[in-house]
Amino acid sequence: MTPSQISTMFPGMDPALFRVHDWRNDVKTVGHAPASLVEKASRGIISKPWPAQLNNMILSERHGLIVSVGQVVPHEVTGMANYNKNLFVGVGGVDAINLSHFIGAVYGMERMMGRADNPLREILEYASVEFLGGLPLFYVLTVMGKGEDGELEMKGLFFGNDRSCFDAACSLSIKHNFTMLPRMPTKVIVNLPASEFHSTWLGNKAIYRLRMAVADGGEVLILAPGVSRFGEDDACDELIRKTGYCGTDRVMEMMRESDELRENLSVVAHLIHGSTEGRFQVTYCAPNLTRAEVEAANYNYGDLDEVLAKYPNLVDGWNDVGGEEV
Repeated sequence: MTPSQISTMFPGMDPALFRVHDWRNDVKTVGHAPASLVEKASRGIISKPWPAQLNNMILSERHGLIVSVGQVVPHEVTGMANYNKNLFVGVGGVDAINLSHFIGAVYGMERMMGRADNPLREILEYASVEFLGGLPLFYVLTVMGKGEDGELEMKGLFFGNDRSCFDAACSLSIKHNFTMLPRMPTKVIVNLPASEFHSTWLGNKAIYRLRMAVADGGEVLILAPGVSRFGEDDACDELIRKTGYCGTDRVMEMMRESDELRENLSVVAHLIHGSTEGRFQVTYCAPNLTRAEVEAANYNYGDLDEVLAKYPNLVDGWNDVGGEEV
């Protein structure tokens, strides 16, 4: 995070309190989940142990208390976000992150999203029970939802050091963060605040969280004034640009032919999640990327100002814009 991002998200806090997590180098493997769990989760594609990795700071320093704070929401990789994902993925290592994201992708996002019980969570729970027992670890989990005034408010706050607080938070999150629609929309417009979304790596949540809802032949318009790159780091960015969001079958074929992709399975997972499988179109309105860059990634390019002018004053939910349902 840049100093400006820290000041926006954590106003008044000393930037010196924040540490950079070097997920490629500054980690230690504390154990492995068995290959049988990985084989089950990956539908037989991979049969090797999953490495449980943590940042060295968590393990090497003497902590009286480790507090993991996070919001529980539906998640494309782990079904529901947070809890022990904050440890094994949030401050985990490249090998663990790559394999966990790949497992989530090949298991199937549509079978994963919004489900607290799934094969990847089984792996993370195994690692928690086996390898986190000696840490003074405490989870603080929140559930946020819209209040009567339309603004976000806290719906639940859950504390604990085991799975029970996560399960309780998940039950409440599904009520507030998982919307069932009366019909499948043909056009959806998603606004990505510039202060939060700087890459398609994060911005593609606009696709992940709509893939089950958008009608065949529909379109997702993504308003992305702050997106200026694809990957969160240079290595991932280069691979995404080289491969593009070209669908599961093509991505898997390219992975089999590329050592680089096989060594970066989280990128493979991201490319799968960010593809539409040919069901609908994605138009990225990202003025900090060129038309050539966006189209090379297999998305349509949209002009942000033109789209904002065509669809003014939208509200969350269904809109009628000149007879077009949005």
